[in-house]
Amino acid sequence: MDINQLLAFERIVREGSFSRAARQLDITQPTISARIQNLELEIGGPLFVRGGHKLALTERGESFLSYARRALEILNEGIEAARLSEEGQRGRITIGTLQSLAGGFLAETIVEFHDTHPQVDFFVLTGHSEQVIEMLYDGLVKLGLVSWPFYNSDLAELLRFREPLVLVAPANSALARQGKARLEEVKKARGHLLIVPWGPSAYDFTARIKEQAGPMTTLPIETVRYILLRDLGAAFLTRATVAEELQTGRLVEVEVEDLPPGYRESALVCLKRNMPLNKVLQDFVDEVGIQAKNTRINQV
Repeated sequence: MDINQLLAFERIVREGSFSRAARQLDITQPTISARIQNLELEIGGPLFVRGGHKLALTERGESFLSYARRALEILNEGIEAARLSEEGQRGRITIGTLQSLAGGFLAETIVEFHDTHPQVDFFVLTGHSEQVIEMLYDGLVKLGLVSWPFYNSDLAELLRFREPLVLVAPANSALARQGKARLEEVKKARGHLLIVPWGPSAYDFTARIKEQAGPMTTLPIETVRYILLRDLGAAFLTRATVAEELQTGRLVEVEVEDLPPGYRESALVCLKRNMPLNKVLQDFVDEVGIQAKNTRINQV
């Protein structure tokens, strides 16, 4: 059974005539008759009542018609989906990301991309860097936002980002009112200095803080944000992770005068074997770069 046989059958029913259907399909009447005969062999019996003055379907033909039309509809939808996918307008984007990058510019990227690609579906999973890389190997996702550097030779780096780590404190804290401080003053602030595990690129920076600031508490980013908004502690964060809180004034950036700058670096990656990316994925990667720039995340 092939699509031409189904097309012939559906068109004959619609036109009410073999000859008119043949003209509509731009084929000869013997050709359309042969297609129906072959279809009837596969179906197991006649689809049309032969010999009457008016073309009519057999009971078998009546029962088969809705399925034939549904099959043609699905095939047409598939052809359209393939065309739109080739044009970058339809498809599925699967991405694994560090929790600290799940909001901010990634969320904004999805919003902006959906406006121009409304028929593209998104599937986002979060985890630490090693988990995201495992998601790539397992085929759960096609793209991954991971900590940089990574040492997997079979990963392709699509984009790399470098974000400064800045001290953030509750708006009502003494540190916030000062606007700047030395590390000695930071460790005297109410509540612990809170540390987020930013990955390999921030190891040296975190080690310097530990040497000078004394006791610290290492927590996930969401826990740190919650504690800060309860007017406790201070933390070195990327601006993107608390952009809304900084904008509304609930949290305040504090300059640390005696500490060299620190950075968190991350990368958007895929498996090398999946290169080159299809148009939908490449368009999304381009949009990630645009939104990173719009949110003042430096690309390396």
